[in-house]
Amino acid sequence: GLSKLEKKDGGKLTDEFVSIIIPFRNEKEVILNSLKSVESINYPENRFEVIYVNDNSDDGSPELLRKSLTKKNIKILDAPFGSTNTAHKKKAVNFALQYAKGDIISTSDADCLHPKSWLQTLLAMFDKETGFVSGPVEFIDDGTIFGKLQKLEFMGLIIAGAGLIGIGKPAICNAANLAFRKKAFDEVGGYTAQMNLSSGDDELLMQKINRDTNYKVKFCYDEKAIVDTLANKNISQFYNQRKRWASKGIFYTDKIFIAQLLLIFLFYLSLVVTPFLGFMSSPIYFYYFGIAFILKLTFEFLIVSRGNKKLFKSDVIKWMLVTEIFQIPYIIVASISGLFGNYNWKERSIKR
Repeated sequence: GLSKLEKKDGGKLTDEFVSIIIPFRNEKEVILNSLKSVESINYPENRFEVIYVNDNSDDGSPELLRKSLTKKNIKILDAPFGSTNTAHKKKAVNFALQYAKGDIISTSDADCLHPKSWLQTLLAMFDKETGFVSGPVEFIDDGTIFGKLQKLEFMGLIIAGAGLIGIGKPAICNAANLAFRKKAFDEVGGYTAQMNLSSGDDELLMQKINRDTNYKVKFCYDEKAIVDTLANKNISQFYNQRKRWASKGIFYTDKIFIAQLLLIFLFYLSLVVTPFLGFMSSPIYFYYFGIAFILKLTFEFLIVSRGNKKLFKSDVIKWMLVTEIFQIPYIIVASISGLFGNYNWKERSIKR
């Protein structure tokens, strides 16, 4: 899949108007960094707008942002719904779309930093046949081992998503860096089918556009389009994020992809079970475990290394073995609890 992406370069820059929507809740620590980032975007100001949507913040971040706005193409809206509702981000984006002037809509997060070349690089992927473009996202390396492991694991997810788009099977993307054609969004009914789900504003929309329209889905395989975002501060935050991501799995509709996810889950489960069987039953299970783990490590190292060389150029790849070891148990636990349990996000308790 990555080899097919490498043959596709961005085309002629579209002249369509673009609306960038950034929902936020209690982001006082980072909101001005976000503003500085979008203010520095190298793109004509009369051809794009930035709409911040305040989702019931109570930390003073909306007031701080308002006092700092200086450009006419950047504004802030207050979401009209209460803080106890579900699907907060999707509702915030839907609300902003009522005011958005763009033919192309991009979404991001308030804890993200965008390079100056980001928007023009992402938009170069659009032609009249393109309905959705996924872009690369990278965790900022905070220098800690936990941060490096997160960064590498997240790189793997982004690269896997890129490869799946490359083979025409889009399944994974991240709402911190994506863009879609407003007509494609309307054609699939927007977020209507997922308004009872707090996650899924990215992948489920991409999958619907790919499945239900004639529009193309692309990945912007260019380092100039990388959006940086903050890694999780602690294990609890990381675990809740992964549960939130897993929670949208029951809404996938591609039966083949669902079967593939189930096989992957069973494979991870076998990597936990076989060592116990080795102790309790027969040493041959240790060989099964060793062969399976080495094959997994080798395959994923080759794929991630290739994507890292093209996109991220990061030295965290050397933490691959450690990341693989810690990834196995968390994938199993987060997958199960994400599908059936509750989780916390943005100071809210999200119930299934």
